[in-house]
Amino acid sequence: MVDYNLISDLELSPDETEQMLQQAMAEAGSTGDDLEALIGEESADFKTGTIYQGRVVGFAGDDVVIDVGFKSEGLINKEEFDGLQNVTVGEQIEVLLEELEPETGVIQLSKRKADRIRGWERIISEKDEGDDVEGTVMRKIKGGLLVDIGVPVFLPASQVDIRRPADIGIFIGKKVSAKILKIDTARRNIVISRRRMVEEQRAEQREKLLENISEGDLVTGTVKNLADFGAFVDLGGIDGLLHITDMSWGRINHPSEMLKIDDKVEVKILNIDREKEKISLGLKQKEPNPWDEIEKRYPVNSRITGTVVNLMSYGAFVKLEEGIEGLVHISEMSWTKRINHPSEMLSIGEEAEVVVLDINKDKQEISLGIKQTEVNPWELVAEKYPPGTVIEGVVRNMANYGAFIEIEPGIDGMLHVSDLSWTKKVSHPNEMIKKGETIKCIVLEVDQSKQRVSLGLRQLTEDPWKTAIPTHYQPGMIVQGAVTKITNFGVFVELEDGLEGLLHISELADHKVENPQDVVKPGQELEVKILRVDVEDRKIGLSLKRAQWTAEAESASEKAASIAPTRGGMDDHGGIMGTDKISFGVGGAHAEEQAADETPAGEPAAEAAPAEEAPSEEPPAEEESKTE
Repeated sequence: MVDYNLISDLELSPDETEQMLQQAMAEAGSTGDDLEALIGEESADFKTGTIYQGRVVGFAGDDVVIDVGFKSEGLINKEEFDGLQNVTVGEQIEVLLEELEPETGVIQLSKRKADRIRGWERIISEKDEGDDVEGTVMRKIKGGLLVDIGVPVFLPASQVDIRRPADIGIFIGKKVSAKILKIDTARRNIVISRRRMVEEQRAEQREKLLENISEGDLVTGTVKNLADFGAFVDLGGIDGLLHITDMSWGRINHPSEMLKIDDKVEVKILNIDREKEKISLGLKQKEPNPWDEIEKRYPVNSRITGTVVNLMSYGAFVKLEEGIEGLVHISEMSWTKRINHPSEMLSIGEEAEVVVLDINKDKQEISLGIKQTEVNPWELVAEKYPPGTVIEGVVRNMANYGAFIEIEPGIDGMLHVSDLSWTKKVSHPNEMIKKGETIKCIVLEVDQSKQRVSLGLRQLTEDPWKTAIPTHYQPGMIVQGAVTKITNFGVFVELEDGLEGLLHISELADHKVENPQDVVKPGQELEVKILRVDVEDRKIGLSLKRAQWTAEAESASEKAASIAPTRGGMDDHGGIMGTDKISFGVGGAHAEEQAADETPAGEPAAEAAPAEEAPSEEPPAEEESKTE
């Protein structure tokens, strides 16, 4: 027999090999035709793709020499054997004939492929879709893992576990149990699922677990997942939720501060929803609730020391003990300082002395105060600044309704817009004062409970409506003023700085006036007659047409008596409202007599005139709606 493998090991060229074979045949008395015929007869009994029984006859380097009954032996690389040290000469194995080369007598064999074919045949004969299998994970491939169950099968990544692992490579080299999802005999392809087997196992465990547990039981589980709101704990067949609020009586920002994945943890069952198969778990409930008897440990108004653990825009949280925190609202930090953020007074980790203000045990809330550790300066304000006290302060801020005047650091008074002037109609404080200006005011009222001080500016002087205005502006007087505002119901005339009277549309002219601007213009200087002075409502009614009647009567009187006419006003009387707008003044009974004398024939006297001849400053309802 010619050992073709031995010839191949000599690494001869084809010509040298042919020459050696011819020499060997000559010595044996055979011809080339005889050799070809011999090999042809033998090869006719062997077919490629067929599995044959082989026998280990020896080793050649990294190969195992196998005899399958052919004229020459085949070689199989040692990598096709699970352990070369366990292979012995004479051992019988099955091999697949991959290729036969009659010219050289070389045969190619494969033990691995033979094993796979036998494994496939065994799987097909023994297993169906849905059956359990077990195998070793060989390696990662696109989309999943390759598992050896006797033949390589595909385990998709989505079927590796109930929750897909971050890296499925952790299963390489491990034995896994799974269920057959699909068998494709045409392509010799099998897809398996470990997830389905785990789900079925967990369903059995879940059913058994729900039968044997009750609320209040202590159970041990494995942390399987962490989220911002809590941790999922595997109790064996079912996951329970351990909410972050049930982990500790103290403050926790994230579950990872207390737990890690795969940690074994003993928890208490708080609630079981058997229909939805949901379980709520608790960790802090294993320990006594620190809020029990909280009122005895921290009575209201008691002074205690705690640690600042958190700062928010609305206040600071102070830890009093493990699991007990109180809130110091930003409004409870200082009596006088204007605090925009708690960080202006406190920092995390700082020890702070606080006073317990209120306890809500149901909501587990404690209200604390820092300013209560000091004397309230507002308790002294009423003593230091009683009503009538004149103070000097800086205009700190202004609003439409008034100005805030700083009396002392942290103590502001309110100067209302209505208390700026006795006579001037002020729409905004900036018409009379400026921010940052130092002004004098008088204290009107101190409300300690509301921490409010009311101030006045006009109260520094006497109210001219009490004496000055009624004395120097009386019905029947002729006064001078400038038009400041024109409305559809009349004209406002400024008699003094800040003092205005109303010239009703009916008192503009003898004829009916539809539009006041047909008679007067803004800024125009007028002489008008006073019809009414209403001290209570602080209003003065004026008449232009009656002043003109008086002027005509005075002109006739001047010619007859050759004396100067008289006018009403305050300039010659030392009144606080006097200006150079008023030239002469006559009042009292003489003014009434003069008004009667000045009334033209056929016209009623102003003083005896009915109400419609002495109009109010306020427009009628139908006219007011037309006011611009």
